[in-house]
Amino acid sequence: MKKYAAILSAVVFIAVAAVAAYAAHPEQTTIIPFESILKHMPWAAGGDVRYHITVHMPYEKWAKWPGKGEKYAGKEPHGAFLTTYVNEVALDSINKSQGMSDSSIIVKENYESNKQLAAITVMYKVKGYNPDGNDWFWAKYDPQFNILAEGKVEACIKCHASVKDNDYIFTGKVTGK
Repeated sequence: MKKYAAILSAVVFIAVAAVAAYAAHPEQTTIIPFESILKHMPWAAGGDVRYHITVHMPYEKWAKWPGKGEKYAGKEPHGAFLTTYVNEVALDSINKSQGMSDSSIIVKENYESNKQLAAITVMYKVKGYNPDGNDWFWAKYDPQFNILAEGKVEACIKCHASVKDNDYIFTGKVTGK
């Protein structure tokens, strides 16, 4: 019984101390809104991005790139047909035409000429990740979401560098330039 009384006393003491500290310095206390926890952005890693776009915030529920429908005509290396999804941050960036904001995610389903899904490619803008490549993290997955490529993928960067003035984006205009 003494053990439980001691534990209870310690818990009460800590709670009172926390309330007193907050009361003395409320301006130094940061309360993280629950919504921000729900919108956690993934690390720049293929597995974390995969979890984010398939489980945490499934990309199929996102908006499609404005003006593009499902399985629109594509070209190599992405495939004969494409469907491009964008998260809320990317959609807002597209609408503002000022380049893509940090935390923008673009998910592209890549289809063969017979309209079979061949791959899923992702561009994810992470502040400070790769300043030489405008901070884009690149990932490529097979249809079962096995990682085929991730990170500072040289082939992706080299190809997309030809549209550097449009923030490395081919799909549509995202800058006012």
